Amino acid sequence: MHTLIDAHGTIDDDWVLLDEEIPAVGRNKVIVPVQRWTDERDIWKESEKVLGVLLEPSFDVSLLRPDLNKLSLIAIPFSVFSDGRGFSQARLLRERYGYSGLLRATGDVLRDQLSFLARCGFDQFSVYSEHDIEAVISALAPFTVGYQPDLRQSA
Repeated sequence: MHTLIDAHGTIDDDWVLLDEEIPAVGRNKVIVPVQRWTDERDIWKESEKVLGVLLEPSFDVSLLRPDLNKLSLIAIPFSVFSDGRGFSQARLLRERYGYSGLLRATGDVLRDQLSFLARCGFDQFSVYSEHDIEAVISALAPFTVGYQPDLRQSA
């Protein structure tokens, strides 16, 4: 089970991840797996729904560039803590492609990584519920000195 947090604390998740078992009917905010998005791009772009996409770690984010204005949320999974491709995807989306929607880190998101994830432009974090959520949220407090540019959006 996961808890969704941002820099202010726990937040309700009003998004639903679509898969074979969960239809889009009756849902307002939907996260579409990136393969489904690319296969059905034209259909989704005409949709009245608020749209998000769930990336794959190996997905080339430049392929989303023409669609970024239609996406309100991009979820980037971390399948294992040692896989840093999601950090790079977030930086590219924010710096190179100017994405200003929500970025959500999902999967194996660890407390020790949250500050770095926020510095790369992530706004939301789906963390395992068994963690001490207050301690996890405190990890998002900004450091007073940084060694790299910070992409955090002002709250």
